[in-house]
Order: sequence, then C-alpha cells, then structure tokens
Amino acid sequence: MKFFSGFSLQNEQYLFSPFIKKSEVCVCGFSYGAIKAFEYTQKCIKESKRVDTLQLFSPAFFQTKDEKFKRLQLMSYKKNKELYLENFISSCFAPYEKKIVELNDHDTIDDLQKLLEYEWDLEELQKIVDAGVVIEVYLGFEDKIIDAEGAYQFFRQVANVTSFKKANHFLQLN
Repeated sequence: MKFFSGFSLQNEQYLFSPFIKKSEVCVCGFSYGAIKAFEYTQKCIKESKRVDTLQLFSPAFFQTKDEKFKRLQLMSYKKNKELYLENFISSCFAPYEKKIVELNDHDTIDDLQKLLEYEWDLEELQKIVDAGVVIEVYLGFEDKIIDAEGAYQFFRQVANVTSFKKANHFLQLN
C-alpha cells in the first residue's frame, strides 16, 4: 500500500487504518494526498504498473468554493503559517477532540495553492476506472474543510463512495 499524506502532514495514515486495504496494489491519499494518490495512479497506469484500488480519504475538493475563499486561505497562510496550520488542524478534527498528528516542513504556499485550485476531472477518473482500478472515496459530513456534499455528488459518478454523517475531515466520529 502506498499512502500520500495531507497538506503539511505526515504519518497520519493511522487515523484511516480501519479503511485502508493492506495490499501492495492499493494507493491511498488523504485530503491533498488524495490528489497526489490520483496523479500517482495515473502515472502507474501509463507505465503499465498494477493498481487495483485507489482510496481517497476526504479528498481535497474546493472546486465549488469561490475565489474569495481561496484568496483568504492563501493570505492567511502567508501572514502567519504557524497560526494558519494550527487553525487548519483544529478544523480538521472539529467538532471532536484533536488527536496527535505530525506536521511536515516541506509543503509550501505553492502546495496550498495547488490544492485550493485543483479541479478533479471526471473523464480522467473514468480512465482509471476503465483501466480496472476500483476507486473508493470516504467522506465525513461534519467536515469543516472541504465541500463534502459537493464531493459526494461529484465522486459518486465514478467511485464507490462511503459517507459518514457525523464524521469530520479525519473521518473521526468522536
């Protein structure tokens, strides 16, 4: 299994262990890492490498958000990165108690901009399905980060979508 972490995070896959398929031909990603997992899977298919399952946990889905929201996120990050990340992590766990997550120091403002501006492409997702890859998407409807309802409506066209009514961005229920 190959796992891609969320923005500014590392080693958070333990939070998703109940859902992760422990298989060498499974690719997983959380939030921003879902974009990376999708792109990695596309590359694998082009290189004729086997992938059976692509698991996307709370995929970064901001294509329904307006430009004002995206600019505000970028400005807040530029103004005070540490405060931005502290608020971001708290929002990821809301409305439940914050758990331990490790931050990385290699994601940048450019990464934040990429995830905010990223447009999921239904045709590209369908190509992965057509190549024999099962796409699984997991969403929490108490998610304070992404548009979970918009993501549900979008991804259900090509993926098996599991949604949890009371789960947060980390898919925690308490």
